[in-house]
Amino acid sequence: MEPHHNPPPSTAFHHHHDGGAGGACVNCGGPTAFPSPPPDPNPNYIPIRAPAVNLPPANNREIIMRTPVPQSQRVVPFTPPYHFQTPVKKIHNQNDIVQFQSSPTCQNFLGFVVLLSESIRSHKLSDPCHESPVVLAIVSVLETLSVYVDEIPLAPQSSRYGNLAYRTWHERMSCDAESFLLQFLPPDLHSATVELVPYFTDSFGNSSRIDYGTGHETNFAAWLYCLARLGVVKEEDYQALVSRVFINYLDLMRKLQVTYCLEPAGSHGVWGLDDYHFLPFIFGSSQLIDHKYMKPKSIHNKDILENFANEYLYLSCIVFIMKVKKGVFAEHSPMLDDISGVPNWNKVNSGLLKMYKIEVLQKVPIMQHFLFGSIIQCL
Repeated sequence: MEPHHNPPPSTAFHHHHDGGAGGACVNCGGPTAFPSPPPDPNPNYIPIRAPAVNLPPANNREIIMRTPVPQSQRVVPFTPPYHFQTPVKKIHNQNDIVQFQSSPTCQNFLGFVVLLSESIRSHKLSDPCHESPVVLAIVSVLETLSVYVDEIPLAPQSSRYGNLAYRTWHERMSCDAESFLLQFLPPDLHSATVELVPYFTDSFGNSSRIDYGTGHETNFAAWLYCLARLGVVKEEDYQALVSRVFINYLDLMRKLQVTYCLEPAGSHGVWGLDDYHFLPFIFGSSQLIDHKYMKPKSIHNKDILENFANEYLYLSCIVFIMKVKKGVFAEHSPMLDDISGVPNWNKVNSGLLKMYKIEVLQKVPIMQHFLFGSIIQCL
């Protein structure tokens, strides 16, 4: 076989001379017609890792990257005299969102979520922690609500989403909500039920639409925040609020989702983090910070998922998603697949906190259902 001879550069192909360093063409090294442009004195550069294939729309991505990482903030105590009231919806448009975001209430609530995240940092779910009588009482309530699911059979129907039996469960939960709260509220706070019950009942989905989403999950966090402001739960309870209370709440919601086929409320489809939840990814990523062996890419290791999902919220979320969704993980959960390429859990956690602020607390379709009263004020 004869050796292949490349034609001389002048006849091999025609190309445009692109400027390079020193006015030389980056393609052939020859002189260019124009000198290289001077460097931009104020480059608008946002450092990010090499982009993966599946990413959300660029404008959202830039907003999230530019957002400062939310910081922890001690809960501001709510002191007497009390004027408890039935909470109502106050967010109707983007202007209301802007007003709420600039309020001390919003900053303090988000700071509380960060505190919960920090309380579980580098801890397994089974690690010993302070378990107060209030925490144990809340866990007992959630376990009772789980029993209600077992006692209420499915209604016969053919539709994919929304078994009507969920409405029976929701009605029973709502009827018992006040008595549940009175089990652990001190006598001087019994009158707070008028304000606390709506947050509690709205934490488990909407009975009319038979759906559930991050807005309902946020109401559960808001309910815990109200208890913290009232001093019912204290800072030493925070780890247990995640590893005992929230994990039982999450188990209950998964049971409701699977049993009654709750429709995802406001799902972002494949661009969303998850059809139903957000907070367990924040808490779960915090658990794994500084772990010696498990990295974000470990979600693709079946052995790790099987052996450690019961101890780490983030991994349990991945296992649940793989259970309820069929097909290639990168196709049905592209954002989670992309996050698995982030180098460490600290970056994952800070990114998810920023994302929670932008994608949940600043979205009208979610926050239009949020409730405001005397404990959580809009202004």
